[in-house]
Amino acid sequence: MRKFIVVLLLATLLTACSATTGTPETSELTSPIEATQVSTENPTGVSALTNEVESNVDILANLPAATCDSGLTPAEPAGPYYKEGSPETANLFTDGMQGTRLILAGQVLGEGCLPIPNVRLDFWQTDAEGNYDNEGYSFRGHQFTDNKGRYYLETVLPGVYSSRPIRHIHVKVQPTDGDILTTQLYFPEQPVNDLTLTIEDRGEYLLGYFNFVIRFGEK
Repeated sequence: MRKFIVVLLLATLLTACSATTGTPETSELTSPIEATQVSTENPTGVSALTNEVESNVDILANLPAATCDSGLTPAEPAGPYYKEGSPETANLFTDGMQGTRLILAGQVLGEGCLPIPNVRLDFWQTDAEGNYDNEGYSFRGHQFTDNKGRYYLETVLPGVYSSRPIRHIHVKVQPTDGDILTTQLYFPEQPVNDLTLTIEDRGEYLLGYFNFVIRFGEK
């Protein structure tokens, strides 16, 4: 009889333990809202940021007011280092890369200063040491503007090279209905008319603004 009572007590204890170590109730799991907040996806289609950088949603929501006073964005030569087949990405920066982190943001606008959605932007540049990747696709990537004509790019400050000692980023701007604009973006220390980024120093990174103004609907 004593053995039976001991066995019964052990069975009761084991049952209690198994009840406390099973799957948690739904109330203890991450809610759908919390899961969305920590997801690496976002409604703009551009890459999620690390904690050191302001949210891309905040940056895009606080772009400077669009102006088209300077007219169409000037064209510039593509140069010899353009490669077709770049990956679709808004993030050319990966952890561990050398150089100053740079965020580019802005809009693609028509001549009436209205935003143009679904414009393809193809970026390519040197790394921080002034070298192009001609074998792979480092610091090369394309993306498409959102429904407000906005774009967003994470990269590093490009280095300069001896044959062209001016800091620059190449870009091809291709609307769905219109000609491709090939141009380059420059920096305030060596400005170029109508192609110079507006730069803000955010401490952990630089934030550069630029709006492209293109002909649209005349292809």
